[in-house]
Amino acid sequence: MSFEVVEEHTNNLLGRREAKLVVHHEGAGTPDRLTVRKLASEHFKAPVDRVFVRSIATRTGGSSATCMVEIYADEKAAGIVPAYLKNRMLPKDQRVAKKKSEEEKPAAPAAKAPKPAAEKKAEAKPAEKKEEAKTAPGKEAKPPAGKEAKPAGGKEEKPAATKEGKPSKAEPKPKA
Repeated sequence: MSFEVVEEHTNNLLGRREAKLVVHHEGAGTPDRLTVRKLASEHFKAPVDRVFVRSIATRTGGSSATCMVEIYADEKAAGIVPAYLKNRMLPKDQRVAKKKSEEEKPAAPAAKAPKPAAEKKAEAKPAEKKEEAKTAPGKEAKPPAGKEAKPAGGKEEKPAATKEGKPSKAEPKPKA
């Protein structure tokens, strides 16, 4: 695996050097961040803890990856690196997963919640059975109050629409 520095400039305001590297990886997969970090720290003669890989991009089917790397002058300047980027620089077994910590917090109260819910379900089942037993002998449920039963004929007759007391066209005029 070889690499070349395509672009490099110094950002004095943030106290870092920013470099664009092209890593050639023929016959192998895209290099991981730890490998690129070690290559960059050796090339720029900087400690590994001050080198951060911003991105690695490989074109589909390509054998070279374009990497954006930041090399900080000191530890204080490296303090501006976001936590998620610092987390990415760790080996996979040492990374802190945000999703797991979020799932564990609701899981603890949820473990207590099913016990009362199970009791409520147990209480609700006998009540439902009693209601079913009451409706079973009658076999005919009464319609709710306020709603009239529809006629069995299918279509319901509707009164003719009128506008402000004017007779509709369907009604003939009375002869006087």
